[in-house]
Amino acid sequence: MKNIEIDHLKVSSNIKLSSIPTHIDVEASEKKKEKELDKIRIKLSKLQDKLYAHNKYGVLICLQGMDTAGKDSLVREVFKEFNARGVVVHSFKTPNANELEHDFLWRHYIALPEKGKFSVFNRTHYENVLVTRVHPNYILNENIPGITTVENITTEFWENRFESINNFEKHISQNGIIILKFFLHLSKEEQRHRLIRRLETEKHNWKFSPSDLNERELWDEYQRCYEEAINKTSKAYAPWYIIPADNKETARYLVAKSILKELEKYTDIKEPELEQEIKDNIKMYRDKLASEQ
Repeated sequence: MKNIEIDHLKVSSNIKLSSIPTHIDVEASEKKKEKELDKIRIKLSKLQDKLYAHNKYGVLICLQGMDTAGKDSLVREVFKEFNARGVVVHSFKTPNANELEHDFLWRHYIALPEKGKFSVFNRTHYENVLVTRVHPNYILNENIPGITTVENITTEFWENRFESINNFEKHISQNGIIILKFFLHLSKEEQRHRLIRRLETEKHNWKFSPSDLNERELWDEYQRCYEEAINKTSKAYAPWYIIPADNKETARYLVAKSILKELEKYTDIKEPELEQEIKDNIKMYRDKLASEQ
């Protein structure tokens, strides 16, 4: 299997999405990719145990991508070996009435992982500079002072929103949240095939909505907004990874490998040592339990 340098997927300077491939050949069969993913899943599950015992870091995994990019199945496959108590998945949809009574980051802040745990944002706080940017009329639902019409939403408004996101991520990273952000980079042609499969496969019909086609017509606008959002918010403390997503199995493998490589850098994540008094008396405790038989 071809070795893919994960750092090549990380955004460390300005990128142009149109020049980045949506497919990458790892020179392996689907069975081989699944086998390699399984190895990584096992390593991640062991690391999860250490993270939980260490109890100082939380991990935030952010997944973004166009419809059909494979976010749901990626969550299912990558985190399959995790202890269910240690990972929570949040799928952020249109803000409800209660969420709209707060600032745009509030519902994301309260969903952050506890120390020792993982949170997966399946669609994230970046929807607030993606969907709302393509459909600026949605901003009016937030009831922001001075924003009464779409015309009030200026370039400065978006710059301030990017700044808020960067400040939010910097703040939580300084307080023990490890942030990894993944853009599942799908081609428009592959999306077309996947939408057709949704319509042709009865058990997947429920996933299709006519609005999918309306959003597809705005493909270029979404790509422009994704590109700008990634360029403005990929930081050392909260990096973006661009994952070629035309092949789902490859995308899952690359995301899992990226998470593992990044977390392995935290060499301080270890199980806490027993107090010396307990260590000194382990034999006594064991003998006491054995004598109960």
